[in-house]
Amino acid sequence: MMPEVATDSEIRLTQLSHGAGCACKLPAGLLSQVLSGAQMGVRAPELLVGNETLDDAAVWRVSDELAVVSTLDFFTPLVDDPYTFGRIAATNAISDIYAMGATPAFALNVVAFPKTMSMDILGEILRGGGDVAASAGVAVAGGHSIDDAEPKYGMAVTGFARPDQIWRNTGGRAGDVLVFSKAIGTGIVTTAIKNGDPAPEIVDAAVASMTTLNAEAAAQLREHDPHAVTDVTGFGLVGHARELAAGSGLRASIQYDRIPLLPEVRQLVVDGFVPGGTKTNLELASAYATFDGWLDEPDRLLVCDAQTSGGLLAALPRDAAERLGWPIVGELGDGEPGTVLVD
Repeated sequence: MMPEVATDSEIRLTQLSHGAGCACKLPAGLLSQVLSGAQMGVRAPELLVGNETLDDAAVWRVSDELAVVSTLDFFTPLVDDPYTFGRIAATNAISDIYAMGATPAFALNVVAFPKTMSMDILGEILRGGGDVAASAGVAVAGGHSIDDAEPKYGMAVTGFARPDQIWRNTGGRAGDVLVFSKAIGTGIVTTAIKNGDPAPEIVDAAVASMTTLNAEAAAQLREHDPHAVTDVTGFGLVGHARELAAGSGLRASIQYDRIPLLPEVRQLVVDGFVPGGTKTNLELASAYATFDGWLDEPDRLLVCDAQTSGGLLAALPRDAAERLGWPIVGELGDGEPGTVLVD
């Protein structure tokens, strides 16, 4: 007997997910333990960027004029509408290419989906991803799927750049300021979608952020020669600032009142809508971050909120940052490498 297939009207995708978007990432500490004992293949001089600095994508030099930039990202549903889920997942995956200063070219779909669910739902997810890819000038060249009780979707994305124009998360300099291109709070909002009933305008603002490609932000940033760049996703603003600071051999400071926030997210935190990944990020931050005494628990959770399809975080001289016009949220300075002060 064939298994009964659930119809579209019976499905809430977020109720099939144990987490939400990039909040499903394994904690950075656990990953470090695993990777420290893992053989990562052969060492090759052509590999310009690997896993050593926890950068956003791998970079392979083909010639003095050409480098291949490769990334993979997928996650569980964080909204109920399948088309919107597909758009968010694709936007998030392509973001890592922009964060390296490269141009995305083609992608492969990564799909886990229960065969007991209507294939129309999967079709809508893939349609959403395909529409985002088309808007980014990316060809979807194939993919891989498995039967899985918990739906998951994302992409492996390949892009190209000149080797001498790759952005890394390691080049920040003392005195650089940190700028950020999007508001934070998507992890909080998507948890509220899963477990509550947030106002439509709150949801719309988060979805608009998560489906905005970082293409324009990367193009704007390119004009100002940033020293270090990363995108902010599952490890939160503080976690990714830590990676950038550590790679640059510097200490980062973040000014809380300069961080752009999505509408009403602080109240959602107060109301208890906090993803597990965000709580884990804050716990891990105790090892490297110092929070000013006036910042209470909701504030600390917000700066550690696990983002999905977040903005670009960049280090560059203050005069260049002022010309760029993005919010200046902090700076890099001398101190214990990889530590963060939030005040």
